[in-house]
Amino acid sequence: MKADHVETKARASPSAVRFKELESLCRTYFGEPRQTSGSHVIFATPWQGDPRVNIQDKNGMAKPYQVRQVIAAIDRLKEQNSEPV
Repeated sequence: MKADHVETKARASPSAVRFKELESLCRTYFGEPRQTSGSHVIFATPWQGDPRVNIQDKNGMAKPYQVRQVIAAIDRLKEQNSEPV
C-alpha cells in the first residue's frame, strides 16, 4: 500500500489503520526505527524537544491516538519543508 494512500486513510479514520500500514508510513517519513524491542516501535524525528514517534501493535491494528500523533508529526515535518528520509 502506498504511503499517500495510508496517510489519507489515517487522516480520515485513525481507528481503521493497521499497525503494519502505520509502521510503513513512519518508515517513509522518519526512516528506520531507532528501537524495535518489546511491543513498541520508536522512530526518531529531526527536531529537538520531542524527538520520537512511538507506535504499538494492538491485535494487528494501530492505536488511534498514536495514528493521530504520527499524522501531527508528518504535518510538522511537511510544514518545516523537510524531505522524507
